Amino acid sequence: MKIEMPKKAKHIIETIQRAGFEAYIVGGCVRDSLLGREPEDWDITTSAKPWQIKEMFDRTIDTGIQHGTVTVMLDKEGFEVTTYRIDGKYEDGRHPREVIFTPSLIEDLKRRDFTINAMAYNEEGGLIDVFGGLRDMEEKTIRCVGAPKERFSEDALRIMRAIRFSAQLGYGIEKRTKEAIRVMSPALKGISAERIQVELVKLIISPHPDYLREAYETGVTKVILPEFDQAMDTPQNHPHHKYNVGEHTLAALIQTEPDRILRLSVLLHDIGKPSTLSTDEKGVNHFYGHASVGAQMAEKILKRLRFDNDTISQVSKVVRYHDYGNEWDPDMRMVRRAVNKIGQDVFPLLFPIKRADILAQSGYLQAEKLERLEKWHMLYQEVLKQRQCVSLKDLAVTGSDLIALGMKPGRKLGEALQGLLELVMEDPELNQKEKLLQEAEKYI
Repeated sequence: MKIEMPKKAKHIIETIQRAGFEAYIVGGCVRDSLLGREPEDWDITTSAKPWQIKEMFDRTIDTGIQHGTVTVMLDKEGFEVTTYRIDGKYEDGRHPREVIFTPSLIEDLKRRDFTINAMAYNEEGGLIDVFGGLRDMEEKTIRCVGAPKERFSEDALRIMRAIRFSAQLGYGIEKRTKEAIRVMSPALKGISAERIQVELVKLIISPHPDYLREAYETGVTKVILPEFDQAMDTPQNHPHHKYNVGEHTLAALIQTEPDRILRLSVLLHDIGKPSTLSTDEKGVNHFYGHASVGAQMAEKILKRLRFDNDTISQVSKVVRYHDYGNEWDPDMRMVRRAVNKIGQDVFPLLFPIKRADILAQSGYLQAEKLERLEKWHMLYQEVLKQRQCVSLKDLAVTGSDLIALGMKPGRKLGEALQGLLELVMEDPELNQKEKLLQEAEKYI
């Protein structure tokens, strides 16, 4: 079995070997190479100590030298080189209190999280796979190295990584590993929101975002996203639906392209339904106002998980408007007003969101819903093609033009601009400077 390494990674390994030490590529780059994927990083493990690595190469960075890691820079590309080590006791559920350098590659591989990440390779020794990683890849299984509870007690984030790798690769989680996740999931309370966020995003933009169900069944979402548990417990007894709120969300995620904003929006689009549930005299469930409530909840959830402000703003706005216009038969005037109300940055996102939402519902009126959505989209494309005015920045006159006409800066000026915009959204042909200046005379 041969793995094609980049020339620079091969050069580093050969340089270390010429100095009398062992060196291998290790971890994710070995796994991805065996899967036929392009690795993001090429990490190297070695018997050489950090200071010995620093002597071998002209440019190095002390990335994590206290844990044995030095980054070797070749041109502008960095390669992490880490000394074989044994981790001491983990005191914070993340970092070992101390590391002990070891001459044994096997000892170093023992400390890694999953068998598929505990393989090493170089051209002399070939594949080093003492924990059955290749077998687990063939059987499509995520399995901890050694005792699962020990691995998860060392770093509780490995609980989420197990589910994330499962979703990325389409693998099942081995029975003992899964049981340990169920028992150890409360330990995620000690993990920072930033680290939780990274793993959650990787999971939901994976080829199998519905594997979030595994996180629910093992108690992980109860810790990191309890609102989703409430969604899984909320039925939708309604002709338009065939799943509960949570299962509907999972089905919609599958129908959404793997874009971060889109998938986060779908994940949270119905998050307000559990708290707005009502049942009529016929036993039909309703969720009046769930989009508005959901937008507020989405903002709080994303802030809690330390997302950036742009993401929070876009996702919460999509959640607020994801049902907008569902019952209307649109015309171009309505589309222009919708774009103005929702915003030019967010409005295009609603089309894939709405489509995923519809496809995850029951078959009741589904064809009609999709047809209406396509009409909205075609009209929107026509608005773009004709460059019709949908906001003040598209208006043929500016505040400066009105001031030159004799208006004073202030509230009246803003009202005049808004009034002109209303006229133009009704009739795009009016968006001409001369015509608008004539209309503006009424406001002086």
